[in-house]
Amino acid sequence: MKYPLIFICLTLLLGSTSYAQESTPAPPPVEPQAPLPAVPPKASPAQAVVPVPVPIAAPKPNGPVQKSLVRITATSGEPDYKAPWNSGGIERGVGAGFVISGNRILTNAHVVSNGRYLTVERDGDPNKYPATVQFVANDCDLALITVSAPDFFKNMIPLKFGGIPELESTVSAYGYPIGGERMSVTTGIVSRVDFQLYTHSSIDQHLTIQISAQINPGNSGGPVMQNAKVVGVAFQGYSGDVAQGVAYMIPTPVINRFLKDIGDGHYDKYVDLGLTYSKLQNPAQRRFLGLKEDDRGVLVNTVVAAGPSADILRPGDVLLAIDDHPIASDSNVEFEGERAEFQEVVERKFRGDSVKFDVWRDKQPMTVTIKLYTPWPYLIQGHSYDVRPRYVLYGGLLFQPLNLDLIEAYRPTDLRLRHFFEYFVPEQIYLQHPDVIVLANILPDPINTYLAPYRGGIVDEINGKKIRTLDELANAFSDTSERFVIRMIGDGPPLVLDRNKVDAARERIKTRYNVVKEQNLQEQPVAKTTEQANKI
Repeated sequence: MKYPLIFICLTLLLGSTSYAQESTPAPPPVEPQAPLPAVPPKASPAQAVVPVPVPIAAPKPNGPVQKSLVRITATSGEPDYKAPWNSGGIERGVGAGFVISGNRILTNAHVVSNGRYLTVERDGDPNKYPATVQFVANDCDLALITVSAPDFFKNMIPLKFGGIPELESTVSAYGYPIGGERMSVTTGIVSRVDFQLYTHSSIDQHLTIQISAQINPGNSGGPVMQNAKVVGVAFQGYSGDVAQGVAYMIPTPVINRFLKDIGDGHYDKYVDLGLTYSKLQNPAQRRFLGLKEDDRGVLVNTVVAAGPSADILRPGDVLLAIDDHPIASDSNVEFEGERAEFQEVVERKFRGDSVKFDVWRDKQPMTVTIKLYTPWPYLIQGHSYDVRPRYVLYGGLLFQPLNLDLIEAYRPTDLRLRHFFEYFVPEQIYLQHPDVIVLANILPDPINTYLAPYRGGIVDEINGKKIRTLDELANAFSDTSERFVIRMIGDGPPLVLDRNKVDAARERIKTRYNVVKEQNLQEQPVAKTTEQANKI
């Protein structure tokens, strides 16, 4: 299900003009005119003249932010999943960023992802400077870029980070909304601190801060400040038809974790326990499990076999404490002076770190330690960036592994396909199908006539051999058999291809549909420098 959150990185269509313009220019603003002062009566000698105070503008609460803020223009290439051999469509968008220590610019991942060419502008300088991506963290929507031009960072002021702002305190968001070329600032209050979905990946949930400051397309990557310090990065909000004045920023605990992760020159992604759980607030259920009436503990529902909790935790375990922080029955803990989901403790950890749990199992207490890493099966349920789609084209039949990008490209209605996607992790489907191979598209040709009913089917076996991965599919088609009998999951007759006819039609199909390459088995990064490819 697609959440109604939207990215706030402005995407503009290429055409005869670079940016969309209003058809009728707005009239220039008219400065308000003060009413003419009334002529006071002549004061008598006994009356004292009272001086009228002249209002003085308040000082900027966050300092000269213009010397830290930059405007980023990104030209990106969106992959074409219906014709994955193509380079994809070209789009251009505008976002913001700000300078931090080490001559680095912090921004959102969605501002620079799939980027082909980036330029950066700074206040008071008419030049556009080419920029390069240093690190991208798509799971928390953050990225670092830099500019190699001499003296670009001269006279620019690196911003410093603060903590989590208090509820109802005032913050200011800076950026370039609606593609404007001058800095804009909006002010609002902090209204909520909570876990929310990060829509850039569409699978990761992290700590977010909800603010009432207006966040519009072009604010992405800009700093949200309080008392001259960065307390967040603007990144997403609700569309106007869903909610008004509701926007979100990435808080400094997430930012600091990202900066610490890349300290070794590589981003290792967030770790995850690889389990699902439910709250234990029902008194009868607690008594059945033999728990005390102390409002502690959450119930483990499933444990992902490919995750770090496998063979350590079991369904039915009750998690009582994490790293000595008691877990309340509503799944919250007291952590760093705040009340937050117990997974926030895991959020602060890195690959290879360990976490300790106090566990209630079979009405007995025990303690376990789990070494953390990133479970791979979740990846198919999130967006991929800066990689070329994987596929095999054979006889005009386009086979692709199931993932979120494929779902969004084809919008399939087949319930079996939707089930495999939605329950890939909960039902451990990945154990039998590490790749769920889908006949996603058919390039019409005489050799594949009348095969349209098979479109959207999931490949189960070829010539009696189970197909678990895209590599196995490619190897099966490289066999010298006279024909290939392809059975799909479910009932129905097999799909049959004649190898000699496929070979005879190969060049005809490639020429007709401009097929540059008939297969791509690895998610290789798109054309980037070696340095960038190693760090993303």
